[in-house]
Amino acid sequence: MVGFNQYLMVFRLLTLAQHVKLPHLVDLSKFSCLVDIKELLLFAILQAAGWPIGLLLITSVVVMALIIERTLYLRRSKIVPRKLLAEVVLVYRNGKVTTEIIEKLEKNSLLGRVLAAGLRNAQAPREVMKESIEEEGRAVAHELERFLTTIGTIASLAPLMGLFGTVVGMIEIFGAQNAAGANPTQLAHGISVALYNTGFGLVIAMPALFFYRHFRALVDSFVIDMEQQAVKFVDVVHGARKL
Repeated sequence: MVGFNQYLMVFRLLTLAQHVKLPHLVDLSKFSCLVDIKELLLFAILQAAGWPIGLLLITSVVVMALIIERTLYLRRSKIVPRKLLAEVVLVYRNGKVTTEIIEKLEKNSLLGRVLAAGLRNAQAPREVMKESIEEEGRAVAHELERFLTTIGTIASLAPLMGLFGTVVGMIEIFGAQNAAGANPTQLAHGISVALYNTGFGLVIAMPALFFYRHFRALVDSFVIDMEQQAVKFVDVVHGARKL
């Protein structure tokens, strides 16, 4: 099997031929059977990194999917619409609260679910209304935090998985030693396994940690905002304040 150095040599030769335009040195038509050079280099890197890189690749795909999903989900317009509280108060004061309105409010946003819980108990005592809002608020907060634990776990676990690859590479390095001396090929492969896995583990961990902290702060701000608006709604319903 062609190794990383051979792939790198082909890449450099093709680059030289394209920029210097020396067709007598390299006939590019002879390389038409090869796949894209970038794919060859990527395959060579994965080959040099050894089997531990497979675990990191799976982890990278998972964390990327979760980051994209949370980015699309945690949007302020979808979680806490700006004018929703004012609209709900207006409907309540006009006496137009119906089952259909409450169901529509629940489907509007997560804040709508919290306000709908209070609207259902608008005629109940203040403590009952407040308790119903708190119960729904806890459910909404749990939904907002979905997948954040997984992203945080990957951020902590990825460097350890890279370290595991490093250990595997070190084992191969020591395995290359024998009475006749070191096997250069096996020694080089062990070093590449150690370095590639360590680096790839850090490449996964750094953005995962960044997005975990970002999403954590975003969720906290949403929860506080919903809590404040829910308290305002309770006070308005029970005549303690004006919006």
